[in-house]
Amino acid sequence: MASSKKSGGGSRLEKSVNGRRSSKHKGPVVMDTKAVFAALYSVCEENAEFFSGGSKGSQGDAARRLVDTMKLIKEHARSLEPIISGFTLVYHHFDFDPHIPANGYRSLVKVVRCCLLHIIQKGRYITANRRSIFFRVAHNAGEMEAYCNALCQLRALLYLAQRMLHDNSHGNLFFQDESGLSESFVREYSSMHKGCFYGRCLGFQFSPAIRPCLQTIAIGLVAFGENYKRHQSGIGVAASSFFTSGKYAIDPELRGAEFERITQNLDVHFWKSFWNITETEVLSSLASMTSTQVKVNRALSVPPVPFDLPLAANPGATVTIAPPSAHIGPAPVQMRLISYDLREGQDCEALLSLARSEGGTISLSLGKTKRLPPSSCILIHFHGGGFVAQTSKSHEPYLKSWSQDLGAPILSIDYSLAPEAPFPRALEECFYAYCWALKNHHLLGWTGEKVCLAGDSAGGNLCVTTSMRAAAFGVRMPDGLVAVYPATLLTAYASPSRLLTLMDPLLPLSVLSRCLSAYAGNEPHTEAQVEKVSTLSLMRRDTALMLRDFQQGASNWIHSMLDSNRAAASPSTDAEEAPPRAADTVRKSISEATFSSPHADPPVASETSDFHSRKLSVKSQTCQELGSLNDSTSHSAAPLPESTPEDVNVFFSKEVDHSMSRTLFAVAIPPPAGEEGSELEHRREYPLGFEPLRSAQLATMTVDTSPVVKDPFCSPLLAPDSMLKGLPPVHIVACALDPMLDDSVMFAKRLRNVDQPVTLCVVDDLPHGFLSLSQLCRETKEAANVCVERIRTVFTQKDTPPEPRKHRKLERTDRGVSASSGDAGPLFANPIEEGELAVRAKMADGEGLVAVAAQNNTEAVVIEP
Repeated sequence: MASSKKSGGGSRLEKSVNGRRSSKHKGPVVMDTKAVFAALYSVCEENAEFFSGGSKGSQGDAARRLVDTMKLIKEHARSLEPIISGFTLVYHHFDFDPHIPANGYRSLVKVVRCCLLHIIQKGRYITANRRSIFFRVAHNAGEMEAYCNALCQLRALLYLAQRMLHDNSHGNLFFQDESGLSESFVREYSSMHKGCFYGRCLGFQFSPAIRPCLQTIAIGLVAFGENYKRHQSGIGVAASSFFTSGKYAIDPELRGAEFERITQNLDVHFWKSFWNITETEVLSSLASMTSTQVKVNRALSVPPVPFDLPLAANPGATVTIAPPSAHIGPAPVQMRLISYDLREGQDCEALLSLARSEGGTISLSLGKTKRLPPSSCILIHFHGGGFVAQTSKSHEPYLKSWSQDLGAPILSIDYSLAPEAPFPRALEECFYAYCWALKNHHLLGWTGEKVCLAGDSAGGNLCVTTSMRAAAFGVRMPDGLVAVYPATLLTAYASPSRLLTLMDPLLPLSVLSRCLSAYAGNEPHTEAQVEKVSTLSLMRRDTALMLRDFQQGASNWIHSMLDSNRAAASPSTDAEEAPPRAADTVRKSISEATFSSPHADPPVASETSDFHSRKLSVKSQTCQELGSLNDSTSHSAAPLPESTPEDVNVFFSKEVDHSMSRTLFAVAIPPPAGEEGSELEHRREYPLGFEPLRSAQLATMTVDTSPVVKDPFCSPLLAPDSMLKGLPPVHIVACALDPMLDDSVMFAKRLRNVDQPVTLCVVDDLPHGFLSLSQLCRETKEAANVCVERIRTVFTQKDTPPEPRKHRKLERTDRGVSASSGDAGPLFANPIEEGELAVRAKMADGEGLVAVAAQNNTEAVVIEP
């Protein structure tokens, strides 16, 4: 678990881990599954017996509900016990490393155990307080019903996970096909009830310190969704959301139902609007006041001008870096320079000429501020946001802190967002910004020595793909990458960790699929236009419609009395009145219209087809250019448009261990057999006698079969080995409860499989996107510090910088780059050990929960701050 090479902070982190392990135990804490289920059966039986009889047990419907719920929990638990025990025997086979126990199967088992512990805690609370005069039977019955529903849905997810064990290839976490199991998963997600995870049980699987924040986000989301499109200004939406949020805080069932309805039906433009709330002046000013104060915080706009860079393999030759042009044509690339200290070059006229005004406070401190010499290191940052939302402004708080901790400037790239600018526009801008930073390092307070790329979520994807493109162009590679919970596979392939999207409050599958579809170019660019009116305007309009209908009805009645022929003419009259009746649909409340399917309005066929054909041609041209550059390598990888997953070795087991296979198949279950000759209904996904709770509303989801998402520059997990061999050292920080966990584990395995230096750190009990919450609690701050240590490792590594593959010489042309032949050289002079710096950070888990047989909820090592 320890590494031979550590920075100062890394040594402190490792010392604390080893110190905790040596003082309390010699190995990971393993929870006694049998003890957990025994405690659950005991508390359920005791409470069921008490409330089913006796003087205090007969309290009407609430007592009967509680008894029925306890019995149902026991029924689910008896079915779950052998499944959980089976998974504990096999899930270690899918870990990246014996010292880093993390994969989607482990995460599912952890979530089920956490749910069981919550039920035991609630049951023991009922046992201790049921005789009190202040005990509320109805409230506690509602609590137990919510967790019982959650346990039922988790049981369904474990059945699907057993299917994955059966259908997946040996040692693989992804079902590499968009039909079959992946299609079944999407279909099940669309119909399964999810509101129970967003009401009383919201965030039960995460650290107790982060749950209030998640509840606040959920309340804000449903209130924002209710008022979305009702007002012209964002201030109006925010004000109305504030006044309507109270009912969702009081009534968790209502909050869960509304949350499910919003996530099921609203399009990507709603999520773009909601996630960009942090970009508003009020919230960004508050965040700025509470965050670290820096000397330089300057927004830059770099004009789209081509420039030359020397080749890494032959500094005497150069390559022309063309400005981004996909989809929206040449446009300035936006970025932000953050530096805790004012350094030489950061206040020069050349840099100030690129600054753009944001209408805020002065972001560059001049005057008597001491100018330090340029830093030897720089961090180039790509923000997250699902490729569709946020900018560097949303990520300023932790970036300012990082600049202080690292003593280095940070250049954060504000790449263009989908759906207006889908793939590969963001990649083009990130690569252009990286090359611009290399050429203009003197403007950034940087000597040009060490450079690290870092990004979270979508930004983690762009870190990897930007480096892949740098290798294809033959320019200097970064000294290392730090990818935080990255999205490395943008296809709809099913995996055990992606089953967590059923309950994740920040990354539901319907939202994730819309974001990825937008990045692939399959979402409409413009939002469906809905009339934006105030509540008073709605009342006036409804009153006018009612008076019009009353007047029209009275007129028709009078005419029918005066004219006997009126009845014969009624069909034509009705036809003439059809347009006004069509307008009656406007009478629906705007919030109801908001929750309707985004696909309800049929697109204009001619414009849509022309647009998509134009988009695909641009994509093909860009991908062909990247493919031609990739062909110039000594590994002669196939052109990108022709790359398919079948060409990529994502299956890592060269020799199948038959004893291990027997263990796996003892836990796995085949798909239930369907009725022969029944083609109308889908085959059952669960054993007979069990059916999960179903949602009242079906999500509008389809499996995305776009070839764009299989492009290696879009899904780096699908990149051929020859492309991955050109990457610098990669440090991945993932979350154990993140639906994207398997992306990180499998990508780390792929890098290790091609002998690339890679480390994987898995943080427990925190949600996807914890960097944006790093100021809220101790656990998120500790996790953010883990990321800082990884970046410091890149800056302080004593190994010589990796030598890139020697591509064929790239000669300048008027339009870009062309290739010639050459020999291949060594990839690294001194490769780093594969497991270096691999530490599993475990944040406080199970605080406030009952301790059953063991004090921890996971098999992990705890870091004490």
